[in-house]
Amino acid sequence: MEAIETLERVPSNYLKFLVGTNGLYEARIQLGSNIWRVFCFFDNDRLVILLNGFQKKTQKTPKSEIEKALNLMAEYFNTKAKEDGN
Repeated sequence: MEAIETLERVPSNYLKFLVGTNGLYEARIQLGSNIWRVFCFFDNDRLVILLNGFQKKTQKTPKSEIEKALNLMAEYFNTKAKEDGN
């Protein structure tokens, strides 16, 4: 997470854009032999919003986890739009 916060260009082994998701990224975290993924996105190119995370046990990211993250991202922007409209 420190690399994402401090580096201007984060290496893809730490943060990967998920193609076809309209701004969703996957942060990769390894603790010992455990590999974790946390989905995130940017708001106005500055704010990193962390969403759901899971322990990755296979090569492919489960579609259900991506869909959950996309739903959370949509909910964030819908709530923000409502708040900005008030």
